Amino acid sequence: MKIKALFVKDGDWWVAWTDDVPGAMTQGQTIEEARENLIDAIMEMQKPYSIETLPKREVILEEIEV
Repeated sequence: MKIKALFVKDGDWWVAWTDDVPGAMTQGQTIEEARENLIDAIMEMQKPYSIETLPKREVILEEIEV
């Protein structure tokens, strides 16, 4: 899969995201690290999961007002 990625320098960090995969956003200390992290984030987002299959941990689901 090919995507268009956006990278923005923000202080000491590079922020990366893509409009091709909604919700995929990350950062890195270098543009290379941000690129790798974005690829990792997209790959993780492609994996199927459900709350029942996650390891037993405390999970809190709440609505918040923005």
